[in-house]
Amino acid sequence: MKTIKYITSFCFIALLMVFSCEEDENVDFVNDVVAPTNISAGVNVIPDNTGLTQITPTGEGVASYIVDFGDGSEPSELLKPGEFAEHIYAEGTYEATITATGINGKTATGTQTVNVSFRAPENIEITTAIDGSNPFILNVSASADYAAGFLVFFDTTNPDEEGTPLELDGTVSFEYPGVGDYSIKVVALSGGTETSELTQVITISAPVELPIDFEIFDTSAFIGFGGASNEVIDNPDTNGNTSATVGKIVKDAPEVWAGNVITLSTPIDFSLKKVMKMKVWSPRAGGKLLMKLENLDDNSIFIEKEVTLQGNSTWEEVLIDFTDIDDTQDFQKIVLFFDFGSVGDGSANWTFYIDDIDQTVPSSGQTGLPGTWVMAPEAGALGVGPSVGDTSWWNCDATCVTDRACYYDDLYTFGADGSFSNDLGADSWIEGWQGGGDACGAPVAPHDGSNPATYVYDKNAGTVTLNGVGAFIGLPKATNSGELTSPGGAPASVTYNLEFLDNDTISVHIDVGGGVFWQFRLIRTGVVGTPLTGTWQLAQEAGALGVGPSVGDTSWWNCDASCVSGRGCYYDDLYTFGADGSFKNELGSDTWIEGWQGGGDACGTPVAPHDGSNPATYTYDSGSGTFTLNGVGAYVGLPKAVNGSELANPGDAPASVTYNVQFIDSNTISVYIDAGSGVFWQYKLVKI
Repeated sequence: MKTIKYITSFCFIALLMVFSCEEDENVDFVNDVVAPTNISAGVNVIPDNTGLTQITPTGEGVASYIVDFGDGSEPSELLKPGEFAEHIYAEGTYEATITATGINGKTATGTQTVNVSFRAPENIEITTAIDGSNPFILNVSASADYAAGFLVFFDTTNPDEEGTPLELDGTVSFEYPGVGDYSIKVVALSGGTETSELTQVITISAPVELPIDFEIFDTSAFIGFGGASNEVIDNPDTNGNTSATVGKIVKDAPEVWAGNVITLSTPIDFSLKKVMKMKVWSPRAGGKLLMKLENLDDNSIFIEKEVTLQGNSTWEEVLIDFTDIDDTQDFQKIVLFFDFGSVGDGSANWTFYIDDIDQTVPSSGQTGLPGTWVMAPEAGALGVGPSVGDTSWWNCDATCVTDRACYYDDLYTFGADGSFSNDLGADSWIEGWQGGGDACGAPVAPHDGSNPATYVYDKNAGTVTLNGVGAFIGLPKATNSGELTSPGGAPASVTYNLEFLDNDTISVHIDVGGGVFWQFRLIRTGVVGTPLTGTWQLAQEAGALGVGPSVGDTSWWNCDASCVSGRGCYYDDLYTFGADGSFKNELGSDTWIEGWQGGGDACGTPVAPHDGSNPATYTYDSGSGTFTLNGVGAYVGLPKAVNGSELANPGDAPASVTYNVQFIDSNTISVYIDAGSGVFWQYKLVKI
């Protein structure tokens, strides 16, 4: 409240003192001054919906004013003429009383009507965000001019919903029961009777993808048929499975093929992990589970496998091997049949529970740590974060995996005799602290495998200790006492935490201090198959080799039937993609040698480095439809065609070459490479 005190009695005394200086003057006239007249007030209601109002009293013969606001609140302090009082009203109409006092203390009153009305809020904006922890939770905030607050309605189709109060600059949340489009409404409140509102349609979606643990799950993607039903419930048996929620399946009549289907949001990636695994609770021993994987749009494209369950009302992990799957097809539906061929009766004897549906790599048959391991060539296998299981600070995504192929072929060998070795090949990923350029380069001592090393594996403690200067797992810079800044700082031993995820997959992490955890996922070599695994050669048919201005166009030149016949030494060349990630050109005693290689465009002895003499590896990326050959001289089709150019000298062969590949069927592929300037070399290969 803005007031300036003006004490009438003080003014009156001061006036008498002035007149007392004139002893001969008579001051009786002061008493004759009449009381103030024409008492009123000017009213200014600030148009911001706060109720703030300025009242400026007016009158004649007034020395001071006091305003009674008329709403039961305390009156104002003394106001001098020309000053105003500020007061915050609720919306409504009030009679303010103004008491005016003259210089002789005489008073008079007047009234003034104060009409406070709030305007409807304007320019409503709704801000929505899906919660990062749960795709079914929506967070809502709002803003509007002249708004005092809001009410949020999360589903306008629900007539019984009461609006959720939302403060200015606040946020409210709501968890939806399932996926779908929902219309939300935000009502902006003025603080009075006026309101404004805005509706907005939001989409709730929860991707159904592996692994499926049913903790946050779109139940609309889980459907029963033929008499089978399903639901997501609280786990009824936490002995052997501590999950909070699981899938429940009840098989009832009438069909022997009654089952349940889970439709995934995207096709399953079988480029690396070809074994499906899941937890199953079955009420009886010896029952059967048939898992069928189907194409989303064409149910004639499928593969199915059946396993026998241990049962006996306990949780068990089931592994289903799909190593023979046609990886050129998309499989997006998981169909489950319990005891296919028998009619269920809906009883407890036909009630099953499922959980933790996921993928893994095929078992090598080996157990324990001895063997040779590589980093899993998949996104997220290498990363760092503030805790175990969290690699949010940085992790190597799919592009990174491709770019660091020289690193993902590094071998970590644990001997049965306790020996350990790093086998990095001709190149690995060399960081700046090693004198490299954060790029592929020659391994740097002592982290080049040149020093002998041993290991001690403590299964109970879940640790493995490497003894030997320079021996490492994952990244050489990560040690128990920090991150190295110089190769010369390599310790004599390093201890890692190690956990077996299955026989052929291990999770390794190391705490380098300061809450920094480097984490690695390794797989046993020899268990990684891809659709490329096997031996291939150019299809011995016209047009299988050619070049043109675009993919599918070999109009500039292609090898016709006569050409195929004349280049028999070339069409028998073999390209072998190993199950262990190795690659080899097998050219025999002769192949087609071009002029840039020193040949005469005729059959001749293979020329290094394009003679298969250098070791090489490959990585396959099913998502991007590419494969990369790592190793100087490794090639498919023609050695001269590399990424962005054509070689003019064998000595210019790059360390790696990436090709685009499309599977025509499981035994036929179309391969092309962009050699730059709109030149596309193209090859058709068949598996032999």
